[in-house]
Amino acid sequence: MTALKVTQVKSSIGTKPKHRGTLRALGLGRVGRTHVLPDRPEIRGMLARVPHLVEIEEVEGEAPVRNRPSKSTREDAS
Repeated sequence: MTALKVTQVKSSIGTKPKHRGTLRALGLGRVGRTHVLPDRPEIRGMLARVPHLVEIEEVEGEAPVRNRPSKSTREDAS
């Protein structure tokens, strides 16, 4: 499976609020920041909204998966 290496190359200052929100959703926010994302239609759609702000590179392999503990796995304080 392929993944997408997305790098922000232009500042979001002066852009529309939806563009800034899209960059945040992609895990970006500063010029030069890079994030590896899975190659899925939802991600492609977000990238289509901000092509003037990012550089996209296809890489072989899978994007790292974030494992966030759910609320139910937290240890009780009691």
